[in-house]
Amino acid sequence: MSDLYLLPRLNHILSATLLLGTGFGIAYFLWRANRSGDIAAIARTARHVVTADWLFVAGPGIVQLASGIALVSVAGYGWDEAWLLAALFLLAFACWLPVVGLQMRMRDLAEATRDRCEALPAAYARLARLWFTLGWPAFAAMIGIYPLMVFRP
Repeated sequence: MSDLYLLPRLNHILSATLLLGTGFGIAYFLWRANRSGDIAAIARTARHVVTADWLFVAGPGIVQLASGIALVSVAGYGWDEAWLLAALFLLAFACWLPVVGLQMRMRDLAEATRDRCEALPAAYARLARLWFTLGWPAFAAMIGIYPLMVFRP
């Protein structure tokens, strides 16, 4: 195989790994912080989660898309092939984008609550439930992408 195929493939695999691993990791830490009830820990974790999402999910997401486009082009696949039309990447992105917005709102609420020495408002719990709910289809889509990358049915 040529370098024109192998380099984008390596980038594609590495970016997928970063997306999935970082996504699971930061979701786990925010979920655990939320369950602790410790407002200072929640605020601190939410702040780090938002930063990590922009650095380690958004960046690799762009690489994932670009390397996927390069691989399809170099390998000569048609854009109308069923495995490409599964649109799992788009589903993951459609869930991730509002999740980041929710995380930012959760961070802001937790920090404001911590600064005022108050209990978390009910709005925080609603945001956290929606954040948790949107995470499931995003992670399922990302896991579903791996068999498509490997087997290209």
